Amino acid sequence: MTVHRPRILVIDDEPQIHRFLTPALEAAGYEPIRADTGEAGLRELARRAPDAVVLDLGLPDMDGKEALERARRFYEGPVLILSARHREMEKIDAFDLGADDYVEKPFSVGELLARLRAVLRRGPHVEAAPRMVEAGDLRIDIAMRIVRRDGAVVRLSPKEFELLSSLVEAGGRVVTHRQLLTAVWGPAHAQDVQYLRVFVSQLRQKLEADPAAPRHFVTEPGVGYRFLAG
Repeated sequence: MTVHRPRILVIDDEPQIHRFLTPALEAAGYEPIRADTGEAGLRELARRAPDAVVLDLGLPDMDGKEALERARRFYEGPVLILSARHREMEKIDAFDLGADDYVEKPFSVGELLARLRAVLRRGPHVEAAPRMVEAGDLRIDIAMRIVRRDGAVVRLSPKEFELLSSLVEAGGRVVTHRQLLTAVWGPAHAQDVQYLRVFVSQLRQKLEADPAAPRHFVTEPGVGYRFLAG
């Protein structure tokens, strides 16, 4: 019986990246696909339908963010950015364009493989968001707008619940400050990051066992937040 090996498309113009990443992916049970330019990557993406993409932002023929934007027109699988760009705005732009995670160069293979396993577990963007989520002692019913902690109903304001829903429905992916503020408060509040921090703090106080060391409402510094059920 043939065992399916998840196909990982690596779009990067640095030969040394492919030289050490290809055997590492193979050893981890993946089938690596190599592309050295954005155009080649987009062609492979359309032709091979990989299970996930590792995308460099510094490509020779186009900016990686352009490649990401074009990929998201037809590809719904996970995209992990691999880049030497460390500026927060680069990360924010990538997440806003549909990236699932972001690993900075230089990087360890162990970290990259762990991030890759995480985005593969989350599945494609088209996957329907769960209506009921259990996370530790939390039980979140999105459809009924009811949240319980240790069996007791937790009272949330309408905005707190909308924020919670936006994070939960992302399925573990990072949601940027701009995305959350626009979804919950509207475009006029897209820059009100401090306002968002206050509401996240309120959710932590109500729903985390230890608000000072949150397990579920995780901060991605300078970028946004993600909700982790584990």
